[in-house]
Amino acid sequence: LLYYEGTVEDVSERRRHQAELQYQATHDPLTGLPNRNLLQDRLSQAVENARRYKRQVAVAFVDLDNFKIINDSLGHAVGDCLLQEIAHRLLASLRAVDTVARYGGDMADLALTLERILACIAEPVMVDGHDLRVSGSIGVTVYPRDGGDLSALLSQADAAMYHAKSSGRGQVQFYKPELNSLAHERLE
Repeated sequence: LLYYEGTVEDVSERRRHQAELQYQATHDPLTGLPNRNLLQDRLSQAVENARRYKRQVAVAFVDLDNFKIINDSLGHAVGDCLLQEIAHRLLASLRAVDTVARYGGDMADLALTLERILACIAEPVMVDGHDLRVSGSIGVTVYPRDGGDLSALLSQADAAMYHAKSSGRGQVQFYKPELNSLAHERLE
């Protein structure tokens, strides 16, 4: 080889920027949790895997009880800190294969997982000198028992969560078909 001509370009900055844009497109900027788009992608994959291997997938919606009161009375900055702390606790209480998102595992472990989630939410949070205490209401639906359509599963988990809130808060409610009529009444 007598002569060689070429150009060397460092693409590491471009790759870092592309990875940053991808993260921003798929994660909530406040909590760092997967956003609705990534949740739907992961849920779709989980349902397909469950369909293929004849397994179940649980979808659980968690809502912080009385969060609006904290947010309105102490300000959005305190509310944001509370959300960040609860997101961190949820991530720490679950396994790496579970997805916590802002908007599967063995179903025998589901009750224990849901109890862990309620317990980690209920622990006091100190934000700007305020001792904040919230509980969580959780609504759960299960594929394929309750349906196979992704939007239906999300809607069912939401309906079950509202049922948990209206039944006394701080509890878990599983989806039942009669919740559909209750959801329609709530919208009217």
